Amino acid sequence: MFNPFKQIGDIKKMRDQAMAIQRELQAEEIAVERNGVAILITGDQKIINLASNGRSDEDVKEAVNEAIKKAQEVAARKLSQMGGGLGGLLGGGN
Repeated sequence: MFNPFKQIGDIKKMRDQAMAIQRELQAEEIAVERNGVAILITGDQKIINLASNGRSDEDVKEAVNEAIKKAQEVAARKLSQMGGGLGGLLGGGN
């Protein structure tokens, strides 16, 4: 028998997991130094510090892109922890 309240509970559990992951990402810090440019960025892709040391715009852009890529990798790892919960909602569970 289908129980709609169970699905609501599952959705709440997933929302709680997503919020916990978001808090973890906000607390995560990734440091990147490339071509003399130093960047400190959070896991949710907020730049905390950027030191260009007079480097060219191209050097700054490359360093920012690398920092964002690393932050995305951190986020992907954390979201994969939640992967089992998504399967249930998408029809993967009983």
